[in-house]
Amino acid sequence: MALEVKFPRKSGKRGNQGLEKLRIYGGKPLVGRVKISGAKNAAVAILPAALLANDTCIIDNLPYIDDVTTLADILHELGAKVELDAKGRISINGSKMTEYRAHYDMVRRMRASYYLLGVLLAKFGKAEVSFPGGCAIGTRPIDQHIKGFEALGAKVELEHGVIKVSADRLIGNEIYLDVVSVGATINIMLAAVKAEGTTTIVNAAKEPHVVDTANFLNTMGASIKGAGTDTIRIKGVKELSGCSYTIIPDQIEAGTYMIAAAATGGDVTVVDVIPKHMEAVSAKLLEMGMEVIEGDDEIRVIGKQRPRKANIKTQPYPGFPTDLQQPMSVLLSIADGVSVITENVWEARYKHLDEVVRMGGNVKIEDRVAIIEGVERLSGAPVTATDLRAGAALIVAGLSAEGITEISNVDHIDRGYEDIERKLVDLGADIERIDENGKSRRLKLVTSRQRAAVGAGL
Repeated sequence: MALEVKFPRKSGKRGNQGLEKLRIYGGKPLVGRVKISGAKNAAVAILPAALLANDTCIIDNLPYIDDVTTLADILHELGAKVELDAKGRISINGSKMTEYRAHYDMVRRMRASYYLLGVLLAKFGKAEVSFPGGCAIGTRPIDQHIKGFEALGAKVELEHGVIKVSADRLIGNEIYLDVVSVGATINIMLAAVKAEGTTTIVNAAKEPHVVDTANFLNTMGASIKGAGTDTIRIKGVKELSGCSYTIIPDQIEAGTYMIAAAATGGDVTVVDVIPKHMEAVSAKLLEMGMEVIEGDDEIRVIGKQRPRKANIKTQPYPGFPTDLQQPMSVLLSIADGVSVITENVWEARYKHLDEVVRMGGNVKIEDRVAIIEGVERLSGAPVTATDLRAGAALIVAGLSAEGITEISNVDHIDRGYEDIERKLVDLGADIERIDENGKSRRLKLVTSRQRAAVGAGL
């Protein structure tokens, strides 16, 4: 059985992405409208969740990113029937699956493959998944995942880099998370949907992608209440059915473009967003002197002046998201005054600031605290993306800087941002991709009139 792909593959098929670079000619304000893609963090949970259905699930508004195509490969290798098309849609049918083991070669490229544990445990009563890969942004223990599985009656073993879980029966229980964990909340929810009785997750994560995953499961016939609050109740059901579902917009992508607009002194409207999901970011931008105008499904950010200093503490939702700490730290690096960031989620999430210092930033790091004294402007320099959101931060830095910035390790960025070069070029950025042979690919601005003409077949 072949994985049917109806658009050109991106994941691992475009050459050696580890040797590719993005070259940015900075100093140009971003102006225009940008459509936000589906949420990466929701997609990587919802796609494996589709394996629990007894029929086909069709999922729309998928972001066309490496993590999604990688996950599609993994589901196919596990025996699911998977079809992708060019419209951001995937069809998944896992009804004929028999494989419950996800080997290292499958999962090494992405952290969120740990959701296979909850899914395969619920589907087969057993799962074997190698410790996953992903971004190196600090210790990511899975102790809360294990605590949840054991509370449901599963036996958990760690053997030679493989997590093995098994249970003759899964029985609902009350599970208190010692720390608020998005991954553990979703994984326990995935395992509990077919458990006997009711499972209660106390101190649950409230992030939008937790809610989206719960909504998807409910659309398949699950009984989940309380998602979006700190207490989630799951009443187990015997089977789940196929469904059609549309993924929410990506709040982190939206926040990245909002911050980039402020950093470049631009005027950008992010379209197809849920403004409530962006409240923490909008509030900080307003505090820093930016103009933020909300519509029903769009937000306009106008960078009218040099940003004012601000202090930020990352927190679980609805607090300021850790995934936007890195892009925001770049904006603070050109703010007027001294700003303080306290990173309360991941302890190793300041690696990008070494690169910002190379560009002229003035930063001092003390454990989980970064003290940033703003400079008037950054200067272009060769820099390296150490992880996904660090790469996004360095793009913001390059766009706002004077001169040329070259960013290496762009494979990190491709994991989480759909068509980022095209979107930035259409906003007026001067950016090109340099392949491993030094050949440039520079995109041209496509006007709304040209885009309409293409859509009309002219």
